[in-house]
Formats: sequence, C-alpha cells, structure tokens
Amino acid sequence: MSETPLLECIGVTKSFAQVHALVNVDFDVRRGEVMALVGDNGAGKSTLIKCIAGIYQFDEGEIRFEDETVNIHGPRDSAELGIEVVYQDLALADNLDVVSNMFLGREVTKGGYMLDEPTMEGAARETLDSLSVTTLQSVRQAVGGLSGGQRQAVAVAKSVMWNSKLVILDEPTAALGVAQTEQVLALVSRLAERDLGVVIISHNLHDVFQVADRITVLRLGQAVAVLDRRETTQQEVVHAITAGTVDSVPGMQATSPEVAE
Repeated sequence: MSETPLLECIGVTKSFAQVHALVNVDFDVRRGEVMALVGDNGAGKSTLIKCIAGIYQFDEGEIRFEDETVNIHGPRDSAELGIEVVYQDLALADNLDVVSNMFLGREVTKGGYMLDEPTMEGAARETLDSLSVTTLQSVRQAVGGLSGGQRQAVAVAKSVMWNSKLVILDEPTAALGVAQTEQVLALVSRLAERDLGVVIISHNLHDVFQVADRITVLRLGQAVAVLDRRETTQQEVVHAITAGTVDSVPGMQATSPEVAE
C-alpha cells in the first residue's frame, strides 16, 4: 500500500442554500488501500462522494489526484481521472445480460455500426476472472435473474474495466445474505490487492472491520476522526460517529460537543 494519497480532498466545503453539508473536510485514500467512510445519516458521506464523482462541485477546497491538483466539473471529468462509483442501486439494466451491462454506453463496434460481441464477451470474462468472480453460470445471463451478490459483482467488475484507479462502493453489502456478503467483501479486498484505491461507505461496522485499512468518520458534515482499523475498536468508531468533536454545529452560534476519546 502506497503512503502517498491517490486522492486527496483538502478543506472541502459544500452547502445547499443554508444547509452546510460539508465543512472544511480533509479526506484521502491511497493505492492498495480500503478506506471506509462512516457516519450517521446526514453526516455528509453521500455529498462527499457525489462531489468526488462530479455530480456536485465543492464550494471551497482543493482536490488532488495522483499528486496533482484537478478540477472535477462533472462525471466525465471524474471518469477520465479513473474514478468509478458503484451506487447502492447499482444502475444495472435488468433486461440486459452481463456483457451488455458491463459495456452499457461504451459498446465496442466493428465496421462502424455492428456490435463486436466476441470482443466484449471476452473482455467481460477476463475482467470477471481477474476478480475471481466464480458464481456466474454465464456472462449471457440476464442481470434481472441474478442474486444480490452476483449483481454487486457485475457492477464492481463493470467499474474496473476502464483503467480505473479509484473505486467507490456505496453500501455494497446492504440487503445481502451472509454468504453473498462474504463474496462481496472478498471482492473488495481483491480490488485493493490489484493496487486500486477503494472507498467503502457502510453502516455495517462488522463489514468495515473485516476489509478496511483505515476509517474516516464524518459527523455533522465534518471529519472528526481518521482511524487505523488495526489500532481501534468498533466502540471507538461508534463514539466518534455519535460524539466526535466538531468545530461548530450548523445553525447554532455556540456548541459544547462531547470530546471523542
């Protein structure tokens, strides 16, 4: 794992009218690392990720990627840098097969107008094999007939096909059974083993402690802790989520927040 950040957000701030979603947040993730992003509902996790993905733009602060300052004005800018986001809804087309989903919007053609099905199928198989995804019977299965864990695997494989360097996973184990959760967490670990930077957003601390290297805690739109998973406990993370020190509480003139241990 590299010690130099692959992605670094420095002092980033985002507001929606009078709502301060993010306030002077520092956040980074390194190559070969799984960084967990945790916090209560409304802590700012989704806003931070959507700004990195180019859906929103930060009001203030700096974004550095591969040690260079970058401007992300939209999803295309983010994708060109090598940042891919797998949202909780997965954005898969149930009526299409695995190959068609993995190349959706990026189809390979031959002769200028015909789909190059053999090339796409081969690339899809190669990507799935490289991630040790063995639960799919066929890459020509319709995605609508796959289990939750299989669908998550397809969405992750789709995200790493395009020279991705950073993969962000939004609640990847939500609503999955025990066996499927284990499969997805193993997949997350394999992404880091390929020297990608990985961000996992999760409310499930058991899952976080199984795969994360470091844990960033957001509270009330502020980063209140960055913890090494090997040197902390679930109780300390919960305390930071619920009572971590914040500089100010939005909408209040003065606060007396509890101090995180």
